[in-house]
Amino acid sequence: MKMNTKPCASSTSSTSGPSEDAVMITRVADRQWHALDDDLVVGRGHAEHRPDGRLFVSIDAWHEAAFDRLAGAMLAALPAPLYTVVDEADVTLTAGWQRAGFTVRRREWEYAVPTDPQVTGLAAVLPPSGVTIVPAGQADESLLRAVDRAIRDEVEATVGWWQSMPAEVIARPEGDTLVDPQKYAVAAAPDRYLGLIRVVTVNRPRIGLLAVRAGEQRRGIARALLAHALGTLHRSGFTTAFTEVHESHHAASALVEGIGARPVGSNLELVR
Repeated sequence: MKMNTKPCASSTSSTSGPSEDAVMITRVADRQWHALDDDLVVGRGHAEHRPDGRLFVSIDAWHEAAFDRLAGAMLAALPAPLYTVVDEADVTLTAGWQRAGFTVRRREWEYAVPTDPQVTGLAAVLPPSGVTIVPAGQADESLLRAVDRAIRDEVEATVGWWQSMPAEVIARPEGDTLVDPQKYAVAAAPDRYLGLIRVVTVNRPRIGLLAVRAGEQRRGIARALLAHALGTLHRSGFTTAFTEVHESHHAASALVEGIGARPVGSNLELVR
């Protein structure tokens, strides 16, 4: 079971502006472009590799002409395949990438999750017998890395979602799969960890990952981890957390909807 964080996105501010011929494109760095209209910057493009090796592009443009010229210049200079992420509600931006030849690869639902245990129904939830919850910042790093690696290998060997998770956007040393060991709470057996949950608070709390070893699922470990994380946020004064769930991950959707989470938006990953 996996949930993840949002990657960077692109934007367009309006559909009016000069013709494409009036817009000049300048490559200002290895993976950065500017769109100029009479020496005024009317758009910016950027490309970056994620740790999984995929190349993501983003454009922030004032109007369609600037967007289209930037997209054309970037696509001509960068190797395929290329990826981008957009808010599905931004139909103008989505249409711009589709004009450039991008198609929808995946959709994720964003959920607002209540933290109050009286609302979620998680007040009385405890981990199964023989399992304890180790709070964030107290996990043994070697055991944490072992369970993270084991779960990743299990996912890749079955549904194969992990490499496409937007949570992979944060740059880390090659081979290091943990975003920040201090952000993980874990479900622990006496000799190993069975599951983990990562919560990052930047402006607002976000559940970036909730995962349990394949052989330990359906024991209530995920609910216990969620109860712990949300309860901790509630005691810290947060009333709501956020997370994203892949549209095909029905078990994760059922879990968060079962505790009162509501969908508040969706993101599209596009590929060319």
